[in-house]
Amino acid sequence: MDAFLNWLQHDTAGLLTLCAVGIFVLLLMIIRLRIEPFIALIITGLLIALAAGLPVDEIVGSAQSSSDSLLEGGFGSILGHITAIVGLGTILGSLLEASGGAQLLTRKLLTAFGEKRAPLAMGLAGLVFGIPVFFDIGIFVLAPLVYVAARQGGRSILLYCLPLVGALSMTHAFLPPHPGPVVAAGLLGVDLGWLILMGFACGIPAFVVSSLIFPAWIGKRIHLPVPEEMLAASETVDGEDRREPSLGVVAFIIGLPLVLILGATFGSITLPEGSTLLNVLTFIGNPTVALTIAVLFAFWLLGIRRGMTGAELSTLTGTALKPLGMILLVVGAGGFFGKVLSATGVGDALAGSLQAGGLPILVSGYVISSGLRIAQGSATVAIVTTGGILAPLVSGAGYSQAQLALVAVAIAAGSIIASHVNDGGFWIISRYFGIPVKEMLKTWTVLETLLSLTGFGMAALLSVLVA
Repeated sequence: MDAFLNWLQHDTAGLLTLCAVGIFVLLLMIIRLRIEPFIALIITGLLIALAAGLPVDEIVGSAQSSSDSLLEGGFGSILGHITAIVGLGTILGSLLEASGGAQLLTRKLLTAFGEKRAPLAMGLAGLVFGIPVFFDIGIFVLAPLVYVAARQGGRSILLYCLPLVGALSMTHAFLPPHPGPVVAAGLLGVDLGWLILMGFACGIPAFVVSSLIFPAWIGKRIHLPVPEEMLAASETVDGEDRREPSLGVVAFIIGLPLVLILGATFGSITLPEGSTLLNVLTFIGNPTVALTIAVLFAFWLLGIRRGMTGAELSTLTGTALKPLGMILLVVGAGGFFGKVLSATGVGDALAGSLQAGGLPILVSGYVISSGLRIAQGSATVAIVTTGGILAPLVSGAGYSQAQLALVAVAIAAGSIIASHVNDGGFWIISRYFGIPVKEMLKTWTVLETLLSLTGFGMAALLSVLVA
């Protein structure tokens, strides 16, 4: 028994076996036993830590103090980085939604591009509006406008809904302030400015291939009408007469935090260290500060100036923040899981195995994330788990910020591959657009796979160029 424990806790093969068994147990609890992912991550992390022989006080601390423990430190390290960013981004999206800014933007695009190019307009609407709002919220808000465009065009609803949901998926997977990319950045130590740059560089080509070219092809081969029960919703949109913000205000609110964050990133490259301008750009370009500034502008331009009271704004933001609880719990538990893997030495063992096998870190991230995504369905869980496994490998390995950002993009690309029946988004799209399961597998599942493969291909190509 002692020989087995020594092998399990100190030998490279033993540590890798421990990691593999831990991930298997994690997936078993999530998929077969239907245990909430954050609980499953905590249980798995504790079991791995105990099996690896880590001291109890290192795992959970003592009765007097536990702040330095893996459990509290794992939760705190990642949540301290992302909580404010995700929360502020959610508030910003809810303000744009409640003000009618999303509907305004989509109608303007439909008018500008015309009926023949309505699918492109829907894709661009998803691309722009998808930056500040969650994937499912974007569908809920913009779905009625898809019904209008599809009914007026008289063509398959797939031509209109697939560009929209593909664009929403791309921004949700690759761009801050969405939880997945923010978590990946926190775990790998990536500056969000670099992640925005690489996310766009990899995500836009992936969007074109998966959400414009593919829908144009498949939409001519599978004809699905607008669901009858949804026509009432589209009539409501047609007849809606609400006072909306101007297009310039909407564009300003969406673009402001991105510009501030990118300004800090470029300033750190081009300006001398310690200069006043660099300090200013660094301060206002901090993601939390940038989003706070954008939210304050949104409160005024989208709320108070349009007649909303302080109480109404408080209710709106409180409602928007309620769904974040489970997301943050999963992320925090994933941070603990990653800390345990690092403390056990699994990261070093995995790094040695990958180097011996010649598998680049970028490819490893994509493969691990893809496997987790296909197995359990959650993109966030796939990113959190993969980031925790790879974080020890990239720490102190001399990767540049650009290279780390591409690793994060590769992980994010893997987290969206092959969406199928274990993915909640699969059922949301099926329900809202009246797509049967068989056709969902032929359309949405293929779209997500194309989005994943193209995004990873771009990351691999750029990794060669920035090496």
